[in-house]
Amino acid sequence: MNAGDLLASEIRRSGPVSFRRFMEIALYAPGAGYYRRGALQISEETGIPSAPAGRDPFGRAGDFFTAEQIQPVFGILMGARIRQLYREMGQPSGFTVVELGAGRREMAEALSEWRYIPLDLDSGELPASFDGVVFSNEFFDALPVDVAVWREGAFRQQCVALDDAGRFVWREGGPAPARVADYLQRYFPPPEEGRCYEANLEALAWLERVRSALRSGFVLTIDYGYTRAESVRFPAGTLMGYRRHTARENVLERPGERDITAHVNFSALEEHGARCGLRTLGLETLASTLLKAGEEDQFGLALKAADPAEEFRRRMQLKTLLFGMGETFRVLLQRKEGEEGSEGGERGAGK
Repeated sequence: MNAGDLLASEIRRSGPVSFRRFMEIALYAPGAGYYRRGALQISEETGIPSAPAGRDPFGRAGDFFTAEQIQPVFGILMGARIRQLYREMGQPSGFTVVELGAGRREMAEALSEWRYIPLDLDSGELPASFDGVVFSNEFFDALPVDVAVWREGAFRQQCVALDDAGRFVWREGGPAPARVADYLQRYFPPPEEGRCYEANLEALAWLERVRSALRSGFVLTIDYGYTRAESVRFPAGTLMGYRRHTARENVLERPGERDITAHVNFSALEEHGARCGLRTLGLETLASTLLKAGEEDQFGLALKAADPAEEFRRRMQLKTLLFGMGETFRVLLQRKEGEEGSEGGERGAGK
């Protein structure tokens, strides 16, 4: 049974579902969701998983690229940035890098000088207690979100139903759950009639888990998104589906066969992080972070190659990262001090 069949059966049985439920099944239903169709094949030699034959959402033949596919340059530069953070912590023994949403483990080699723990929604666990860095690249944007519309003085939940032809359609439901309404009031400007909003409660829950497990160190988050003030640019919300490198606004079509994302609310990550002990050090473009990573050796390690063709390929990768993705994606750096240290204030307040 595919994701569409699962959702249709649930709707016929119990009525319209929240969009959060729709996205959860469309992306993560075991054996049927977009990221869960088939089992990953694990190499006995390297321990690195690969997607099932004929089904890989990443890269030129898939549905989208992420920065992690731009190897080895992305891995070398992010490894260099994490090395800077390692030195800033005094090079503690047992330094650990946990990667959220590690996928095909493309960062494993770049981060191999430290204890590296790859984690996905359905595999791996956060260590109970560790010092180091929690790294993620396009993890938070793929977490299931609630959707609501502001109507006549209240947030109303946006649900998914079936029409007479069996197609998935939007259906306005009752008042949004209290936690959703609180999120939207807290992290967005005053609501406007008819505007759509997304609440990523899962992202806040992940920050709490990270804060509990991270004894001291950094949270390094790469994603695309907006701050509170910038959210006014998206009156219809930010949901988008991706298939064959084409963005599609109708995210209800063919669930399980395309990616679904929602832009990250960085004000929410900053302010909730501050409340649970993660002090924001900066929010900047990916290009700025990569420039910091490469400035020590003028990108020498990232570009060095014996073969001229390989050197040229690496230069093209660097160009893509700095001038393409570099201005689109942002990097949020947060710090968890040791238990005796200061937890800092809310830098994101007022954005």
